[in-house]
Amino acid sequence: MNYLLLTKPRISLLFALTGLTALIIEGSFDIHSWKVWILTAAIFLTGGSANAFNQYFEREIDKRMERTAKKRPLPQGKIKPVNALIFAIVTGIVSLVLLWKLGSLLSALLGLATILFYSFYYTLWLKPRTPYNIVIGGAAGATGPLIGWAAATGNLSWTAVILFLIIFIWTPPHFWALALCCKEDYSKVNYPMYPLIYGDEATRRQILYYSLTLLPLSLSLYFLNSAGLVYLTAASVLSLLFIGAAIKVSLEKTKRSCWQLFGYSIVYLLLLFIIMIVDKMMS
Repeated sequence: MNYLLLTKPRISLLFALTGLTALIIEGSFDIHSWKVWILTAAIFLTGGSANAFNQYFEREIDKRMERTAKKRPLPQGKIKPVNALIFAIVTGIVSLVLLWKLGSLLSALLGLATILFYSFYYTLWLKPRTPYNIVIGGAAGATGPLIGWAAATGNLSWTAVILFLIIFIWTPPHFWALALCCKEDYSKVNYPMYPLIYGDEATRRQILYYSLTLLPLSLSLYFLNSAGLVYLTAASVLSLLFIGAAIKVSLEKTKRSCWQLFGYSIVYLLLLFIIMIVDKMMS
């Protein structure tokens, strides 16, 4: 169980779902295919490896943050650091081999880039140095659809890029809502999070701008003929609710509204990608 926690399972499952969505809507595979599910597992392991490296590198920082000290296995001493590092390396290798052998070389290279980008560039360099860490680093969490599409086809498409951009644009309002609630934690470890550098008001404005961008971006899949009316209707409702939650953050200026946006943002992405699969299966 503790090794599973190293993967940040909820995050890695969402990452895998986005990859599965790309595999299904691309059209080469049926959802009942064993190959689809092994590739999805490989995408989960890609995210899991990156998250395990992240926790290994941040183990001392996690001890000092209330949000992580009692939730993660390394700060609690439940796993030795060297074992966590071995786990991160092994899961990464397994994921890349599966992507290469059952998918394509491009999917394996994208998986490798995801692990290296998130583990080393984001965790060790971006996060401690710039308030735009999550804006740039969010690219790593958005690669699931690219990996899935490349595994199915050996190349990429505009649809895959739009899926990537949806997650990329979703990440800042999702994370900044959390950052507004956990400023004290980030201040303890001297991480230059956006609210600490530019203030709460500027952060709330950015949350709203990004949330507004999600509406036309998510709907563009319909106009690219990559999704049908079921998706168009659901995406419209989900995105408008997202904007409503972001407006509430701007107007109420409370931690409660920020937590609500943070919670809804997870539901939003989960439902949006599930509906893409449902829409494809109904077409």
